[in-house]
Amino acid sequence: MKITVVGAGAVGAACADNIARRELAEELILLDIKEGFAEGKAIDMMQTAAYIGFDTKIKGVTNDYAATADSEVVVITSGLPRKPGMTREELIGTNAGIVKSVTENILKHSPNTIIIVVSNPMDTMNYLTLKTSGLPKERIIGMGGALDSARFKYYLSQELNCSPSDLNAVVIGGHGDTTMIPLINHATWNSIPVTQLLSKEQQDRVVSSTMVGGATLTKLIGTSAWFAPGAGTTAMVEAIVRDEKKLISCGVALDGEYQQSDISLVVPVILGKNGWEKIMDFKLSDEEQAQFNKSADAVRAMNKVLSDSNLI
Repeated sequence: MKITVVGAGAVGAACADNIARRELAEELILLDIKEGFAEGKAIDMMQTAAYIGFDTKIKGVTNDYAATADSEVVVITSGLPRKPGMTREELIGTNAGIVKSVTENILKHSPNTIIIVVSNPMDTMNYLTLKTSGLPKERIIGMGGALDSARFKYYLSQELNCSPSDLNAVVIGGHGDTTMIPLINHATWNSIPVTQLLSKEQQDRVVSSTMVGGATLTKLIGTSAWFAPGAGTTAMVEAIVRDEKKLISCGVALDGEYQQSDISLVVPVILGKNGWEKIMDFKLSDEEQAQFNKSADAVRAMNKVLSDSNLI
C-alpha cells in the first residue's frame, strides 16, 4: 500500500504523521514544491518511529511526481492557507491553478488513485478536480465535512460535558462559514437526541460556533488549523484503505441526491475501498432542504469563477 500527501505544510505534515502512526501504508510519499521542505519533514517524522513504533517508510520529495507512482490514495493539501480576515472564497484564483496542476501530475503516475481534496475553498477545488481529472466521481472526495463534523461534535461536547467520541453529529452543505449546515436535529448522544438535552439557546450556540469554527482558529493562531484537518483526513484515508464502510460527511459529486446536481457538496457518505460508495439520505426537513439549496447556490457562485477563468 502506497499513499501520497501533496503539500508538506502544517496540514499535510499532520496528515502524514497520523497516517504513519496508524500504519495505513507501507510507503508514504510527502511531496512539496519547496526545495528540501518535504525531505526535512519526512526525516523528522521518521526519527519518531524509534519511540512511537510505526514501520511506515516516509519519503519526502521536491516536485518529483515519479516518486508517487502507483499511489492508491493521494491527499492534496497544496495551496495557500487562510489568513485572519480572509474567506475561503478569496483563495479560488490562486489555489485552483495549483490543484489542477497537482491533479494532472499525479494522474500521470497513478491513473487509478483515489483523491482526497483538502485545499480550500474545498467545495470548488473538489468540483475542479471532478471536472478535470477524468476519474470516476466516487474517487474524488472532499475533506471539509469530516472537519466540520468534528468541530460540531467538539462544541456539542462542551455543552453536554461528554466525550466527543460518544456523539453522532454531521454537517452538510458547503465547507464555508455561511454555507455549512450542522444538523442539530439529527445529532445524538449514544442514541439520545441532543435536542432533548440542550436548550434552544445552547443548540443555537453550538450551531453558530461550529459554522465559524475555522475563522475562530485563524483569528487565534494566525493561520488555518492543522491538527483537526489532519486527523479528519486520516480518518477518511483509514476508512478507504481498511474498507471500513464508515459513515463520514464528505464533499462528493451530486447527481440528483438532496435535490442537487452538477455540484460537489458535503453530504454523509459511506467510505470504503472504492472511495465513496453510497450517499446516505438523511431525510431533511423542509427548512433543512431550503438551507441546503441556499448553500448550493452560494457554492455554484464560487464555481462560476472556474469557468470564467477557463479552468474548466
